Amino acid sequence: MLTFTKQLPANPDAVVSFTLALTAADRARSRHRFETDSGETLQLLLPRGTVLRDRDLLQSEDGSCLVRVTAKPELVMTVRAATPLLLLRAAYHLGNRHVYLEVSDSYLRLAPDSVLQAMLEKMGLAVTEETAPFHPEMGAYGHSH
Repeated sequence: MLTFTKQLPANPDAVVSFTLALTAADRARSRHRFETDSGETLQLLLPRGTVLRDRDLLQSEDGSCLVRVTAKPELVMTVRAATPLLLLRAAYHLGNRHVYLEVSDSYLRLAPDSVLQAMLEKMGLAVTEETAPFHPEMGAYGHSH
């Protein structure tokens, strides 16, 4: 079993042993065990509060192995609006509900929730369920690189 204790920023030129596809929830776990497609067990022992981002690198405890983290596609709702103001209003209402939310200039993305979907559609937004990588905001006090 390989143990990973260090998070490194994305580096497209890094030579990695393999890639580990993780959901948004898995990328927020600092203590966890994963199994690779080849059956190898990996253990994360990262500082509490660590949130992994797409393309981050993990270094093994002994320094012998680098792994690239990728955002695993997962079931999400993608929300689009006819106007920027309508999209902004939707972000406001979702924020009041403390929903994990990916924010872009053309869409919002969140985990599927039938109650929130009905609210958004009632507001006049288009909601589509799809499978896509999910990159929720880390929060105002979260760190990023």
